[in-house]
Amino acid sequence: MQRRSRIAVLAAASLLLVAGCSSGGGPAAGGGGSAGPGGRAGTASPSPSSSVVVPPAKGTVRVTGTVATGLKSPWGVAPLPGGDLLVGERDTGRIVRVAAHGGKVTGLGSVPGVAPGGEGGLLGLAVSSSFGTDHQVYAYFTTASDNRIARMIYDERRQPGNQLGAPNTIFKGIPKGRFHNGGRIAFGPDRMLYAGTGETGDKPLAQDKKSPAGKILRMTPDGEPAHGNPEPDSVVYDYGHRNVQGLAWDADKRLWASEFGQDAWDELNLIEPGRNYGWPQVEGKRKGGAVPPGYADPVLVWKPADASPSGLAYVKGSLWMASLRGQRLWRIALNGTKPVAAPQAFLTGEYGRLRTVVAAGDGALWLVTGNTDGRGTPHKGDDRILRLEVS
Repeated sequence: MQRRSRIAVLAAASLLLVAGCSSGGGPAAGGGGSAGPGGRAGTASPSPSSSVVVPPAKGTVRVTGTVATGLKSPWGVAPLPGGDLLVGERDTGRIVRVAAHGGKVTGLGSVPGVAPGGEGGLLGLAVSSSFGTDHQVYAYFTTASDNRIARMIYDERRQPGNQLGAPNTIFKGIPKGRFHNGGRIAFGPDRMLYAGTGETGDKPLAQDKKSPAGKILRMTPDGEPAHGNPEPDSVVYDYGHRNVQGLAWDADKRLWASEFGQDAWDELNLIEPGRNYGWPQVEGKRKGGAVPPGYADPVLVWKPADASPSGLAYVKGSLWMASLRGQRLWRIALNGTKPVAAPQAFLTGEYGRLRTVVAAGDGALWLVTGNTDGRGTPHKGDDRILRLEVS
């Protein structure tokens, strides 16, 4: 397969059906609550900010360069102040630093205790909101007994390969499985740490609010329940998820999440604190477009062959969703909480499986492939990080 930097734009209207049609599978306009700083259950959605420019219905993507190659099962990505990237390799447990300019890859060290297998291993990465002073790097990873979140001090003064301090576990006991381990972590605008988890294939866990599986968790940087959570003594922010893979906040500080479905529909959800997102009772939308009372509607749905979504980022008024099985980058242009048009697909099949997409901070995107994860077809140079200019 020739990999070129040409733009491959696919009209998504043929893939997505308008909500409420008889097949029940189309894009659903979301209503919604705020998941912004200190958000509480039942908080009303903020109105779209007057400073937010509604993006055009059609956008563009241009690959401006390959930043790094030869990465092994890259998964989590955390931008550093200054623009360089920390990248975690799922199956090796190693964290590397990738220079934004020149692409030099430097090994920082490995996270002890990582037990890769199936979809588990070293998953999400994040850097502290106060990284400039505390130098803390957070990692979500699978051990022999659970999934957990730990933080480590990154000391650049030490020798490469030995720059990570001993991990300090801040949250443990997230159920693990061969599949559906979730793993995406990110600090929100409220400086709290959010984590998307999976239900490990044990479906009832998604509806069990005492279990951290099949949830989005919200905690302090020390791993304690954050003020304003639906239950004051719990890190559970919402529930009813199958396998959350992407987290992103829009310009109005609303939280969005991408999620693997099973056989029918993958989902893009607008996250509201305390809401039930339906799994396993609901996948996508039921026939006729109706979701049973008490369950939150997805904003958009895709057939798994077209998506199997992973990372999620917000840039220039649009959400950008990386897709694994679908091997494409989806653009969802937003006017507040509503898509302004059917999603657009870019780069379809050009770079294989797409694992993670991250805002570069200057209106561009970093895009990370996922062809060495055991399910892809690696090509020379895989896995790689691409830089994209988007509109």
